[in-house]
Amino acid sequence: MRLSRKFVAAVVVGLALVGPAVAQAPQGGEQPFKQVKLTDTHIKGFVGAQKEMASLAQQQGGQPTDKPDPKVQAELEAIAKRHGFQSFVDFDDIAFNISMVMGGLDPQTGAFTDPITSIKKEIADINADATIPAKDKKQMLDELNEALKHTPPLQYPENVEVVKKHRADIEKVLQ
Repeated sequence: MRLSRKFVAAVVVGLALVGPAVAQAPQGGEQPFKQVKLTDTHIKGFVGAQKEMASLAQQQGGQPTDKPDPKVQAELEAIAKRHGFQSFVDFDDIAFNISMVMGGLDPQTGAFTDPITSIKKEIADINADATIPAKDKKQMLDELNEALKHTPPLQYPENVEVVKKHRADIEKVLQ
């Protein structure tokens, strides 16, 4: 789980810098990210852009703001385009798709578990654990059930093999 938390942190830093992209996400329950079929080119572009994205995030302090800085937005767009993406939103969609897979990979074995299956297993484990106080159990189950409602199924199972192929490079840029 350590790797997936690092990855999620990297994605969150990117989102913090680009508050407007999230703000412009579709409303009405639609996913703010688009699932796409990943290619080697997508992964290589993501890996290549990550160092610059992290550097920009560090310069900005990684703090989200209500009013995005147009200069930061322009730099995010420029970084994304330098690495083969049409826009920062395109880069962000690729990062989301990679994170869906990375979050389901076991750090030791590399085996993939679909995020929905993983959440359902965690719910079953918590329900079966009599040592968890009732109040804590309720809170944990509420959070997991909420996560389950908002976790989309993996639309492109073939993304797992593409991400696994580049896993070492992805892990390297996220350290």
